[in-house]
Amino acid sequence: MNKDYYSTLGVDRQAPLADIKKAYRKLARKFHPDLNPGNKSAEAKFKEIQEAYAVLSDPKKKSQYDQFGLAGDFPPGAEAPGASPGGFEGFNFSDFGTSSFSDLFESMFGRRGGQVRFAPEKGQDVSYSMKVGFEDALRGLQTRIKLNRQADCHDCRGQGTKGKSGLRACPACRGTGQVPMQRGVMRFSAPCPSCGGSGQERGEPCPTCGGRGTQERAETIQVRIPAGVDTGSRVRIPGKGQAGRNNGPAGDLYITIEVEPHPIFRRDGPNLHVRVPITVPEATLGAAIEVPTLDGQATIKIPAGTKSGQKFRLKGQGASAAGGKSRGDEFVEVMIVPPSASDPRVRDLMKEWHKLGEPNPRTKTRVQ
Repeated sequence: MNKDYYSTLGVDRQAPLADIKKAYRKLARKFHPDLNPGNKSAEAKFKEIQEAYAVLSDPKKKSQYDQFGLAGDFPPGAEAPGASPGGFEGFNFSDFGTSSFSDLFESMFGRRGGQVRFAPEKGQDVSYSMKVGFEDALRGLQTRIKLNRQADCHDCRGQGTKGKSGLRACPACRGTGQVPMQRGVMRFSAPCPSCGGSGQERGEPCPTCGGRGTQERAETIQVRIPAGVDTGSRVRIPGKGQAGRNNGPAGDLYITIEVEPHPIFRRDGPNLHVRVPITVPEATLGAAIEVPTLDGQATIKIPAGTKSGQKFRLKGQGASAAGGKSRGDEFVEVMIVPPSASDPRVRDLMKEWHKLGEPNPRTKTRVQ
């Protein structure tokens, strides 16, 4: 045995076919002549790898090689496993099964088929920031925004070509998308470099967009902001992003919301919070007081002996939940405001109250 194909591929003699294929693809990628232009050593190595794989990937040739080697005694009529009358000229690489040479070529240089080059591509999405008023965010609104974006060219309607020239057959490959190539003793077909393997080329470029198929222009867009958005919410406007390529669909517009603060209300998801001042007599004796809501003034009853900081709930008077299908609640926090100490009558009343022995809230004992 004057050649060790297993050593050439760097695999063990008991290696399964999957490992042999894996080793071959790795080495073929490394020593391929297209990746090593002018490197005679790499070219020779590549030929050795091809020869080794041609034998070890074929069960019949591999069996003969394992039994007799390359220069051993072969049974009458047996073909030496490395023999090939024409070398690799005209070799059908599709015999390699799923690991065909076309797969190898695409893994090294990328797929360039026509279905890829001229296939419709969706345009990029566009981001936009918008400030929204507090109540507009809760109730939702429709508004207009202005933005610059890439849109389909008016003249060629996104084709990128003048008039009806459109796509035509590539003259270099005559529309096949493949051209014959030779690397040393190997001959094979490869994607046409002129059309990228598509078999097509564009007609005369559109003079308006220079063949791009798109133009940048300012647009005024009607948008609807749904009820219940909050700071950080993203609203999607389909088809209002950058125009697609090759008549592909446009991307989407994403509006990021920033809600402006409110002078009275504080929002916590779908719930609203508001602080309302009350007097000492109202807190002591109880009262009906008016409080602000999104829908106007509402009346709530506070019981006698209400403490400062106590909260009351108005059910269904909060903000709309996302989508506007339901509403949260409003929580009213009452804050007791003491009377003015500059009024002598107030001071006298407070002294009388003090003499009544009102419990001290800090010690929970009565003042003597």
